[in-house]
Amino acid sequence: MTVSMQLGNRLVGEHDLPYIIAEIGVNHEGSLDTAKRLIEAAKRGGADAAKFQTYKAGLIASKFSPSYWDTTKEPTTSQYELFTKYDSFGEAEYKQLADHCEKFEIEFVSTPFDVGAVEMLNPLVKYFKIASADITNPPLLKKVAATSKPIILSTGASNVAEIDAALAILRAAGAKQICLLHCILNYPTRDQNAHLGMLTGLHNRYPDLLLGYSDHTLPTEEMTSLISAHLLGAVVLEKHFTLDKTLPGNDHYHAMDEFDLARFKVKVKKVHELLGPTRDKSPIATEDLSRLNARRSIVLARDLKSGHTIIDGDLVAKRPGTGVSPMSWDEVIGKKVVRDLPEDHILTWDDITKS
Repeated sequence: MTVSMQLGNRLVGEHDLPYIIAEIGVNHEGSLDTAKRLIEAAKRGGADAAKFQTYKAGLIASKFSPSYWDTTKEPTTSQYELFTKYDSFGEAEYKQLADHCEKFEIEFVSTPFDVGAVEMLNPLVKYFKIASADITNPPLLKKVAATSKPIILSTGASNVAEIDAALAILRAAGAKQICLLHCILNYPTRDQNAHLGMLTGLHNRYPDLLLGYSDHTLPTEEMTSLISAHLLGAVVLEKHFTLDKTLPGNDHYHAMDEFDLARFKVKVKKVHELLGPTRDKSPIATEDLSRLNARRSIVLARDLKSGHTIIDGDLVAKRPGTGVSPMSWDEVIGKKVVRDLPEDHILTWDDITKS
């Protein structure tokens, strides 16, 4: 059975074109105007969703929480201090952003980082995204699951026992549709640390769940990380999004812009066309003629008289495949021909005795 789930207005299946989330996060830096321009840029680039982050510094980090990002790019060494810079948006601002997304026909999403944020966002979103860091936060998991909305769960820095536990909590609390995102919780993620092969492990362990990838590698002209993730089965693709990759700060330098996104859309459409609609090996309709004419049949190597008992030297395998298949070679040996047959005759079952 094909795995699928409802993400906003799209029913996303495991063999579909990827559902792309432009992770704006807090790259608006507290400016509502910038946030709206980011939404518009994400739409122009071809994203399915524009995603934000909803938190208050005092609820997400203690005042003594150290950094875990590249401090050469983002020099702030305190999580609390960094989060304080970007936590000014409240219910009114998120309502405006949701309305702006609706106006530009792109899905509004925001990751809640506390239970109050879940309550505030619930009327505004059609599905929830849970950050990697909260995969071991049962109160938040339960609160999100209780909305009965589809859930995208990032799995950065987690092991399978933690993923299993989170899934059990979500399902027990009412979650029905869940997508798992492979993620490496490094900002940025070096290519050698991306470990996209883990998508194969996630697929093998959770075959009933849709898979995706949250990318923190540096964007390239080829968008290789996202293309590769899709080839490995990720159909929900999330990457940080910015108006300007040269801006200082934590989430600009490893983000994509609308031009990266538009270029990726062209590339992934071609890759998706090459992948095709199924992963089960079987001949396709355009191979029917090839199966018939490029395969071989059992053909007579010499003239045979009626009543002759066929031996191995009487036969050769030649194209086309319109007669008895060479797969039945041993079955044909020892049978008698029922009429005179010329050399190079393509053998049929009507040419030989039944026993």
